[in-house]
Amino acid sequence: MPSFDISSELDGQEVRNAVDQAAREIANRYDFKGTESTVELGENIITLESSAHDRVEALKQVLEEKLVRRKVSLKGVEFGTAEDAAGGRSRMVATLAAGISSDKARELNKFVKALGIKGVQSQTQGDELRVNAKKRDVLQEVIAALREGEFGIPLQFGNFRD
Repeated sequence: MPSFDISSELDGQEVRNAVDQAAREIANRYDFKGTESTVELGENIITLESSAHDRVEALKQVLEEKLVRRKVSLKGVEFGTAEDAAGGRSRMVATLAAGISSDKARELNKFVKALGIKGVQSQTQGDELRVNAKKRDVLQEVIAALREGEFGIPLQFGNFRD
């Protein structure tokens, strides 16, 4: 029975490269001189820190530009609000999406079932979703419909089997 998996991942190497490029640009840009602005990558988070709220927003914009240039979907990055930090500084934390949450998996399951295509089954397997059907063409229709849908997370389709 043909099947494929739906997953939601960000390329860690590309995210690291984008953060490094943003840090390099911040070090060289005139409008960031003297603000001691930093962009740091942690485990599934990116921390932006600067001297004022408007500088943190500018850091966010620079980081978004670098992520888009490296073809990292911004759907997978959730930016928090700028908050006060120690020493009169401002900080913003961006969370990186890793896997499909149970709520999103339910939403994707409902979407696949609502397509009304006969013989299509979907089930959650950890942080992935597996879709089965009797024919390969039906699965390709499901993939096309999922690509058109807006779910707020980046979707990758893999492990296509006949």
